[in-house]
Amino acid sequence: MCLILIAWRADPQSPLLLAANRDEFHARPTLRADWWPDHPKILAGRDLDAGGTWLGLTRTGRFAALTNYRDPQRRRTPAPSRGSLVASLLESDASVAASLTYLQEVAANYNGFNVIFSDGERLAVYESARGRGRELGPGIYGLSNHLLDTPWPKVQNAKSRLQAALLDTTDPAPLLALLRDDRPAPDEDLPRTGVSLEWERLLSSAFVRAQDYGTRCSTIIRIDARARAYFEEWSWDSMGADIGRTSVQFELG
Repeated sequence: MCLILIAWRADPQSPLLLAANRDEFHARPTLRADWWPDHPKILAGRDLDAGGTWLGLTRTGRFAALTNYRDPQRRRTPAPSRGSLVASLLESDASVAASLTYLQEVAANYNGFNVIFSDGERLAVYESARGRGRELGPGIYGLSNHLLDTPWPKVQNAKSRLQAALLDTTDPAPLLALLRDDRPAPDEDLPRTGVSLEWERLLSSAFVRAQDYGTRCSTIIRIDARARAYFEEWSWDSMGADIGRTSVQFELG
């Protein structure tokens, strides 16, 4: 994922509201979100190169979502796929505290990442650039390819629009609209992360549109006060056109 927005216990009618975009090379083979045959409690897309995932939800309300930390100077190869971390968190029955300890132990094996996750009761984030994680309280959070709530234009804009969407959490249209926002930030507001100015411009919008690389899918997850989960995911081609949708509802248990 390259943009993750979470409203955690910010609205009594929807204790969890998550909206996220996955940006990736279009040539990377992927399975669309579905229940995993080998782990039937996991609902997620799947990276066919390495077998992991970028975002998923379980039947008990656990979820995890990951972004890469953008710093070309720190990138090293070979390194294991960061998507395996999300899969491990979803497969586990560990508490948030135990999962933070696990991430602390293994993070150095991977290229830079952030993962925000929940055991169904608590929410936490682990930021490998800082080498530590922490539990998060109720609130609205935004995560891109830097630290949690770094005030990049697309993060600030999307968090503001997520706040407005809390007025009616049953309508996915405002959330999808913010995820489809392809307006780049002005040059003077661009971060400097070690990539070219052309790439900083391209990556500054919530929805990334390019021939070889861009937003592959947009996901909205909502869990309501009655412990019912709603999972909606749209897949996009290299032109940004809709090529399929996954829609799943289920009772947590």
